[in-house]
Amino acid sequence: MKRAKKITFFIVFALIAAFAASVVFGFTSQYGDIESVYIKGVNDIRLGIDIQGGVDVTFEPADGVDATDEQLDAALEVVKLRLASLNINDSEVYCDDQNDRIIVRFPWQAGEENFDPEAAVKELGETAVLTFRAGSEKNEDGTPSGDIVLQGNDVKKAEPLRQPNDDGTFSYVVSLELSDSGAEYFSQITSAMAGTGEAISIWMDDNMISAPTVNEAITDGKAVITGSFDAESAKSLADKINSGALPFKLETSSFKTISPTLGSGALKAMLISALIAFAFIAVYMTVLYRLPGFISVITIIGQIAATLAAVSGWFGFMASSTLTIPGIAGIILTVGMGVDANIITGERIKEEIRSGKSLDSALRSGYKRAFSSILDGNVTSIIVAIILMAAFGTPDSFFAKILNGLFSLFGIGATTEGVIYSFGFTLLVGSLMNFVMGVFAARLMVTSLSRFKAFKNKKLYGGGSNE
Repeated sequence: MKRAKKITFFIVFALIAAFAASVVFGFTSQYGDIESVYIKGVNDIRLGIDIQGGVDVTFEPADGVDATDEQLDAALEVVKLRLASLNINDSEVYCDDQNDRIIVRFPWQAGEENFDPEAAVKELGETAVLTFRAGSEKNEDGTPSGDIVLQGNDVKKAEPLRQPNDDGTFSYVVSLELSDSGAEYFSQITSAMAGTGEAISIWMDDNMISAPTVNEAITDGKAVITGSFDAESAKSLADKINSGALPFKLETSSFKTISPTLGSGALKAMLISALIAFAFIAVYMTVLYRLPGFISVITIIGQIAATLAAVSGWFGFMASSTLTIPGIAGIILTVGMGVDANIITGERIKEEIRSGKSLDSALRSGYKRAFSSILDGNVTSIIVAIILMAAFGTPDSFFAKILNGLFSLFGIGATTEGVIYSFGFTLLVGSLMNFVMGVFAARLMVTSLSRFKAFKNKKLYGGGSNE
């Protein structure tokens, strides 16, 4: 092990301190009423509904209908639209194709005293009404004013397509295939509207989802909607149109609510407990392991800061995650694992010193002998965390895709329990940070300080007399 220079301790300590401060406070600028966020702090962390309170509901097709994946995708788009119409924007909506389920989670509405979650859930599960209307105007009450041209059951199929352009590139469009009765009436309407610049708007309930202009008469029952589509937006519009022909409504298979008071109370109790526990750990490590113990306290602070940074979206290459109470438990668990790693290292160093080795040799050998044990414990936790994130995350998440084949062997799919996913996420990040902070950074700081004459006394490392 190459010895660190004296200045290394101060550099690493300054980096950890600056990083932790930026994670806690973030960095923003204010210009008038506009606030720009450059670095996200802990106040920017999205809290799960088990903390801020909210609704967790699972829908299944009613009357035992065996829905296809396409029908579930279409129903998912309906639910998203209805959540938006209820002014519920901070929601999580997932599809579990393996078990024909749609999972919806949304928090209590800020400042809303009369919000009725049961009524909102009932409205989400009702069969959607899809209509095509002449024009795109609304009445004063917000309902569409145009005459109905087509209804959802007049559309046989809608699908996204990639259409070639004259310059050799491709554009995404949405193709429609109409029923015989729908095609006949649509031919009459489009013949009258062609070239007038008027639009035929598409509505889901009272929400307009598209308003394409009629460029020419459509007489064969096959229409194409063009626009500034990419693959995702074209599929989304096709799913919404297909949902108008759904042969089923959604029924609630599970429903639970958590009050904001209960969630915030649990968060406060957990944070106070964590602070008290950390204070005891800091004193214990410093008293028992002296200088390495004190350094371990600094690295554990860095580990916690790095985990919170991953949750908040501090790292530009990682999307932010939702923090739940089990997620906080994951942070606390990895702190315990970090303490355990430092205890293993501290004991190895003490053993080497007591065997008569010099301080430099004891530090080198102590870190080397401790690493295998630390590696085994953290790799095990990482494997568990990956399995939890795959099993309880969204079906399109990275680990869920990787392990989907394994889960399918047992006839199960992701259950999309966001609170458990949060636990796996913080467990994974915290375990990885054990190597960065508890092994790498701690070793750099300890070996750096050992070069100062004032810190060459073996007693400062838990050993016996000075060398």
